[in-house]
Amino acid sequence: MPLLGFLYCAFVGSYFHDRVSQLVTTFLLTISTFLSWIIFLQYLEGANTTIIHILNWITSGSFSADWSLRVDALTATMMVVVTTVSACVHLYSVGYMNEDKSINRFMGYLSLFTFFMLMLVSSNNLLQMFFGWEGVGLSSYLLIGFWHHKDSANKAAIKAFILNRVGDFGFVLGIVGVFFIFGSINFDIIFTDAINYQNHAFNFLGLSLSTIDTLCFLLFIGAMGKSAQLGLHTWLPDAMEGPTPVSALIHAATMVTAGIFMVARMSPLFQYAEFTNLFIIFIGASTAIFAASIALTQNDIKRVIAYSTCSQLGYMFFAAGLGAYNAAIFHLMTHGFFKALLFLSAGSVIQAMKHEQDMRKMGGLFIKIPFTGTMMWIGSLAIIGFPFFSGYYSKESILENAYFSTSGMAQYAYVVGVFTALLTAFYSWRLLLMTFHGKPRATEETFNQVHESPKVMTISLAILAIGTIFSGSILADFFIGPKQEVFWNHAVVLIHTAQHNIPFVQTLTIKSTVAAGILLAAMLYFYKKGLTKSLSRNFQLLYLISYNKWYVDELYNSIFVQPFFYIASIFWKKGDIYIIDEYGPNGISKLINYFSKRLSLFQSGYLYHYAFVMLGGLVIILTWFVYY
Repeated sequence: MPLLGFLYCAFVGSYFHDRVSQLVTTFLLTISTFLSWIIFLQYLEGANTTIIHILNWITSGSFSADWSLRVDALTATMMVVVTTVSACVHLYSVGYMNEDKSINRFMGYLSLFTFFMLMLVSSNNLLQMFFGWEGVGLSSYLLIGFWHHKDSANKAAIKAFILNRVGDFGFVLGIVGVFFIFGSINFDIIFTDAINYQNHAFNFLGLSLSTIDTLCFLLFIGAMGKSAQLGLHTWLPDAMEGPTPVSALIHAATMVTAGIFMVARMSPLFQYAEFTNLFIIFIGASTAIFAASIALTQNDIKRVIAYSTCSQLGYMFFAAGLGAYNAAIFHLMTHGFFKALLFLSAGSVIQAMKHEQDMRKMGGLFIKIPFTGTMMWIGSLAIIGFPFFSGYYSKESILENAYFSTSGMAQYAYVVGVFTALLTAFYSWRLLLMTFHGKPRATEETFNQVHESPKVMTISLAILAIGTIFSGSILADFFIGPKQEVFWNHAVVLIHTAQHNIPFVQTLTIKSTVAAGILLAAMLYFYKKGLTKSLSRNFQLLYLISYNKWYVDELYNSIFVQPFFYIASIFWKKGDIYIIDEYGPNGISKLINYFSKRLSLFQSGYLYHYAFVMLGGLVIILTWFVYY
């Protein structure tokens, strides 16, 4: 359905009014969403894995890859999240992008992105997954750089594309390695044979390395790039240069969760990768607190939510590293709803404020846009894990699994996870208070013009709010509760099940940290606003580190970008211009020019010159014959 929507926009849409493109793509996504929910509801009752063979795609020697669809509980969950969020984003875009000059192109890109994401989650082999994997990378490039008249958007799109290629290099090596070891890239064959290579090792530079660990490590490098984990995360905040619906689609439920999905899909392989799992826990937990620490001081409303996404992805990854793949996917689903709600609510604020994104120029907006404010409150309550909202069930499950795990790295993840919960509560309440409460900081003219978004946008927010409130309580039993065995039915490996009897002291600690974060934000941004300036002065170093994103971009610029440009400049000026061009095409053309000028002197136009040349030529020929 999304592919049909893209094809319509690409080949037919420009001949009709933009409204037709909006209606066609949104209608097709709505049908797709409806069908996805039908499939998902079947798996709540314990349906079996279905594999639909379509055609033989590639056969080359011993390598064979079919084009087929794999539908199980994991696929059904991802389909529901992707199509529901995408349909809401399509509907929301009808209002948000109403004044844009390239509506048809935008709706086409959204549908293309959704198609590639659905291909990724329904793949039955690694090559088909890679097709969807690269497809969402291409689509994200097009969407982030949609406003290509802005230099910042072009740079952000290129940055996202290049950083994803870095991760994808590891992913490709992992796929090649899997084929080399297992002789196939088909999931069923890999999953069946994985146990036979549990203790398999190979020698590399005199070291004996675990085969499974190495393959999973390479695959995880791809996931780090796609899901913006520590080290390969810098593209995610810059991607805010795209329109707000793009931020909701890419950073809420789809592209950035592809890495989590891949690890969960390959869980029969990852369960034997002990070292890689420890590495995943470390990276996930470190990303969670790292991104949260940056979100504390950002003033761009979209960037705060973007770093929040990065932090929540860290939670999902360390859950996957612990072996709690079901908890990771459960948080992926709940996060998809409340993060899309937060992004689209932020878009509603930005549109109401005439495209102003700086929270320092907002304040007091709840009176003007109460519905959007309420939606932002619902999303924020979910992300901090407020009881009975969706995030409460999934985050609690992740922390429980970390608490009951015996490894030292799991304890690190637990401590970090609890402290990150405090930071999450702080920056979420900071966003709410700076944007919707207190005295208005916008100009009187701007504030008076603020009004609620049109119905076509608020409907999308309402749908996502329903998912944000109820998805956790309704689905907890199926994802992480007593019905999990029936629901998952071997779609992911269930090797860790939280005991759900975490000590009362720990429960109190988790709740207290969240409460402390809320109280601290209320103190600094509602009751004693002057404290923020004095704190930033007294702890200037910490403030600057957080505000400047730990200087990671500057570090990368010094280590990678500047040396690359310096070396490239040497090759260009010294190598290309002065050597290759000078002695190659330019040198040859100079020689030809030199000799042609000399030879042209013989073309004087005087008859006796030509007669003399002919006589000289005749003498040379006769001399040749006489002597040779």
